[in-house]
Amino acid sequence: MTVEDNRLSAAVRGESRTRVALALLWPLTLILAAYRLVDVLGKAPDQRLTDLGGWLARNGPLGSPDTVYDGAGFTGTPLTAALLRPFGTLPEPMLGATWALGLLALVGALALLVVHALPGRVSRQTRSVMLPLVASVLLLAVPVRAVFDTGGPGLLPIVLVVAAFVYGGRSPWRDLVPNVPLPGLLIGFAAALQPTLLLFAPLLWLLGRRRQAVGAVGTFGLSTLVAWAALPAASADYWFGHFAGTGLGGAADDVGNQSLHGLLLRLGLSGTVEIILFVALAVAVAVLGLRRAAHYARDGQPLLAAAIAGCVVMAVTPAAWQHLQLWVLLAAVGRFGRRRGDRLVWPVLVVLVASLSAEALVPKIAWLAPLGENAPLLVALTAAVALPFVSTGSPLWDRPEPSGPFSRPHLMLELLLIRVGYFAYSYIRSLAPDGREIAESHGHQILAIERALRLDIELRINQYVHKTGWLEASMNFYYGAFHFLIPVALLAWLYLRRPADYRWARNALCYTTLLGLVGFLLYPLAPPRLMPKMGYHDTINGPQDFDDPNFGILTGISNQYAAMPSLHVGWSLWAGLVIIRLSPRLWVKALGALYPLLTTVVVMGTANHYLLDAFGGAAVVVAGFALAELWLRHGPASRADRLTSAEAADPAADPAAVAARVGAKDPVPAGATVTAAAGEPSKESTSGSAPGEAGRTPAGDAR
Repeated sequence: MTVEDNRLSAAVRGESRTRVALALLWPLTLILAAYRLVDVLGKAPDQRLTDLGGWLARNGPLGSPDTVYDGAGFTGTPLTAALLRPFGTLPEPMLGATWALGLLALVGALALLVVHALPGRVSRQTRSVMLPLVASVLLLAVPVRAVFDTGGPGLLPIVLVVAAFVYGGRSPWRDLVPNVPLPGLLIGFAAALQPTLLLFAPLLWLLGRRRQAVGAVGTFGLSTLVAWAALPAASADYWFGHFAGTGLGGAADDVGNQSLHGLLLRLGLSGTVEIILFVALAVAVAVLGLRRAAHYARDGQPLLAAAIAGCVVMAVTPAAWQHLQLWVLLAAVGRFGRRRGDRLVWPVLVVLVASLSAEALVPKIAWLAPLGENAPLLVALTAAVALPFVSTGSPLWDRPEPSGPFSRPHLMLELLLIRVGYFAYSYIRSLAPDGREIAESHGHQILAIERALRLDIELRINQYVHKTGWLEASMNFYYGAFHFLIPVALLAWLYLRRPADYRWARNALCYTTLLGLVGFLLYPLAPPRLMPKMGYHDTINGPQDFDDPNFGILTGISNQYAAMPSLHVGWSLWAGLVIIRLSPRLWVKALGALYPLLTTVVVMGTANHYLLDAFGGAAVVVAGFALAELWLRHGPASRADRLTSAEAADPAADPAAVAARVGAKDPVPAGATVTAAAGEPSKESTSGSAPGEAGRTPAGDAR
């Protein structure tokens, strides 16, 4: 098969994958949107849009122009108060429906803005897939979920700033309203709703868009004066009594305040020292961050520039509540890393931090708690002042170095996925049906099958272990701690010494665990130690009161009726098979074979599993390795290797002919020079430029 045939086949497969992706993503997006809408409208009136409903209540802070900032209820600017007060005249059901639909419209608008502002040359196929993907990620993000819960207006100024900054220098604005710096007006109005967004004005000045910068400052001042005329007492209280809103809302050291001020307070600093340090850090972050934002804006990445400036806003705002964390999510558009596999690290990190709780990101270890609590701020600071995003003029922009099957996956990405995967495993395991009656009935089923097959050996083993003190203590330690060390150590060794085998073994372990979760959900099973009147001894937790079972430290956080299959046996068998396959020494292979056998004896000796649970664990391991082999042979990496080999055999193939044969939606422009290795038209010879490419040097021109 020639290179052209390979490319033709790849293009056809790409079209097919696009259709499949759209068929999956759009229903997901619509389901999430419907869920957000139903979640708002399905709640009782006093439980939906909690902040908005409290503000607009008859006795709420917006009920009278003189009570806006009495207490700590309302945190917005006077302009926000003036714009929200008319909504108080709407009937409650109409207010809920109108507000929820408006929030959905803003999420949709932001998704459109993000997709159309993606940097680089993006095909229509990619944009069509990215739109539902971006919308789904936004609907799952913590800041958007918080806005739907509270009804806060913080989403509107962010959408206005993104629209104005990303498209501010393009002709449609000038054609729409000649001689009027409309982007500056929008940014100024947004800043009147969220004052620290005025930091976008100096960014506009740095970029030479000075009329827009002046327009932003002027609009901010005019909007503030209009609000002052409408609510003079509230305006004086906000700007002078509370120093531009400082101190409004919840406690500044609350974990929801993801700003430098909140971080310093949580670290124990206070008083004058904290204020001086906060101001110094805020100035430093603002200067460095805005300079970096200007650099990437000139580089043809306006969306990334806006996200970096937004991360600066979040860091320097004295009370940066959850809606501002949306800027962190937008920073996922930046490209980072030299290798192709490394490009996933940053967007995955950003999406996880923006979508998951601190407990999901970081284990419950005391010294790691600050890392999880302040994860959004730390990621925002990384984007604002530290991370060297790839420039569009770099040869790595379109052609990152290949990772290859023999290179190590990025350690940060692996640790993130392992941590989040284990959290998801624990959470799903806790969702398994835990009804005592059905779990015990399944236990009797297992015992009946074992008796029929003469395999009911658990009770004898458990009673012998219980009578032998040193053996009981050893097995308890093995089951509770030592068993987990071997799979973890084996994964670490494979990562360091055998990266190609690491990928295969890691995938097998993941498939094994997923299949185990299916077993937990479909077949809740009481382990031997939780079967009343059967004579089993719980060697770890002691005697059980079956009317009020006590599971030790696992009470309330782990479903103890998730016993089939035994993943203790499954994970140990996985480790044993990997050792047998990879070790060249016979005695090491023998230890690998003995390890799952020893684990099987331990889980029965401690009364945590039946022998059939061990067989179930073995079954999911075999299935996991089979799926890993299928992925290895037929997955994307295998197809990429085959295509690379074909290219090496025929480097003169013309991708333009392939595009013509498959009827590509974005064919190679006429007259463009084709780079055989990359299969892309050279930017030097293509007339015009895509939106957002102003100031970009050719991708292949090393600076």
